[in-house]
Amino acid sequence: MKLPQEWFRWERVQAGLKHYAPVLLVIAVGAALLLWPSGEDGAHQGEAAAGEGQAEAFSVRELEERLEQVLSKIQGAGEVSVVLTVNSDMERVWAVDQASSEEGGERQSEVVVISTGSGEEPVLVTRRYPTFQGALVVCAGGENPTVQLLITKAVAALTGLGTDRITVCQGS
Repeated sequence: MKLPQEWFRWERVQAGLKHYAPVLLVIAVGAALLLWPSGEDGAHQGEAAAGEGQAEAFSVRELEERLEQVLSKIQGAGEVSVVLTVNSDMERVWAVDQASSEEGGERQSEVVVISTGSGEEPVLVTRRYPTFQGALVVCAGGENPTVQLLITKAVAALTGLGTDRITVCQGS
């Protein structure tokens, strides 16, 4: 009995999938992270809350937890713990009005505020989010070089860290 030609093509596809499985896994994790909700609505709510006296902050712990969830889905990784270090906290840059006094030539700076229905709010120009200094990932599959590579690349892509600043270790 002669098999159809499509059968042989399907075997080639299966062989290719097995060969490129780690690469496809990294691509899939990257795509999943791109589709992850960015919290844009939450950011706008946070700006309003900041104007009302509530603090809006960048949470390293929340990012670590999110990374733990995503990295634990990498095949062979197992349970994952992540520790990130940052250079500084989030910084806000406010709009400033600078004026020179006519008498002494001194420059005076004043934060620009706008009136709202509930009072006055300073005008936010930009936020400077912290830059990452290093990352430590501890996982059950940390001794496997393929798992180490996949985790290192994923963390580098998400944090902007160089691979020399990311350490993956085996945990218990």
